[in-house]
Amino acid sequence: MLEKILSFWRKIIPIKLFRVAQPVYHYLLAFFAALWYRFPSKKIFVLAVTGTKGKTTTIELLNAILEEAGYRTALSSTLRFKIGGTEERNLRKMTSPGRFFIQRFLRGAVKEKCDYAIVETTSEGARQFRHRFIDFDALLFTNLSPEHIESHGSYEAYRDAKLSIARAVAISSKRKKIIIANKDDEEGGRFLSVRGITESIPYSIADVKPYTLKKEGVVFVFKGENITTKLSGEFNLYNLLAAATFADSQNIGIPIIKRALERFIGVPGRMQKIEAGQDFTVIVDYAHTPDSLEKVYETYGLSRKICVLGAAGGGRDSWKRPVLGQIANAHCSEIILTDEDPYDDAPEAIIDEIANGISRPIVKKIANRREAIRHAISLAKTGDTVIITGKGTDPFIMRANGVKEPWNDAAIVEEELTSRIKHATL
Repeated sequence: MLEKILSFWRKIIPIKLFRVAQPVYHYLLAFFAALWYRFPSKKIFVLAVTGTKGKTTTIELLNAILEEAGYRTALSSTLRFKIGGTEERNLRKMTSPGRFFIQRFLRGAVKEKCDYAIVETTSEGARQFRHRFIDFDALLFTNLSPEHIESHGSYEAYRDAKLSIARAVAISSKRKKIIIANKDDEEGGRFLSVRGITESIPYSIADVKPYTLKKEGVVFVFKGENITTKLSGEFNLYNLLAAATFADSQNIGIPIIKRALERFIGVPGRMQKIEAGQDFTVIVDYAHTPDSLEKVYETYGLSRKICVLGAAGGGRDSWKRPVLGQIANAHCSEIILTDEDPYDDAPEAIIDEIANGISRPIVKKIANRREAIRHAISLAKTGDTVIITGKGTDPFIMRANGVKEPWNDAAIVEEELTSRIKHATL
């Protein structure tokens, strides 16, 4: 009710006045949300996970280890909301939900006697104070690369929004305040050196040498224990290491960590293999930044790659569109450009901007995403890899005027694969 009242006043206040008062509005909303739900974060261990990439996978790995250790968990992420044994898919197209939502989530976690609440925390959410009045125990930082630049105004502003989450941990009322950060990332040191933190724990890929990267999974050594996982790619090795480092900080035994990581089969929409009996590989992945796209392509090395990609619209990081094209140009044998989330931008204009980064003369432009996926699958031959990026588990394609088109990349791929196999046998 209080949130509705504040939203009502927001609508009637002149927009110029609201822009001036916006920080105060967001701050008060965060305070009243925490007050309404009686500051639940004081009564549970709260871990924030932030970074440009890997947050959702890291959270699911953390959950797997904690549950293997017998703990009761609550999760708030791009993928799902979970409290104890109850969960629902995140259909909000928003990683960091509203302040009342997150405080209600934390109150629910306390009520269900959860031991840990793990919260995926974003720069956009931080800019709107959605992390304020949450008493964090710890922050796990994965990595940082340019993203949301047009929204924040600069890379430095984007980075500082992320760092404000670390500072929120530092001013928490909790006795012990922990930062775990990827020291291989050039920004990792900034997070590890935030004042007011009682324990700063770095992790590095050097910690798990020797390691082996295969298409079928990653093999590495952690604290003297050999671990064989089903996750592919160096970026997933970092996610595995981040989760293992946090678990170790909580005095969870290495055998438990090993068991949980080896049983973990992956996250929907993150390097997800779609199998329907075909003799080629099909991957669905959320990759939507230049760095993440390149790492996905590199994972499948020398195989012939057929790539389906797009880029978001609505003024969202239009700088990266030709960059995504350049990366596809360097790695893919066949390129199909399509819709991702055009919002209010013209879909054809987005596709053309991506194509500007591609030097080869023939690139297929198919705005209809299903048709683009169908065409990619039709081109695949034995041993090829079809890589479909940009959506992952996103439940909608966002179109003009707020229209949401229900969507599921994995389901569409399964349907198209089944159709191809069926027609091949007729």
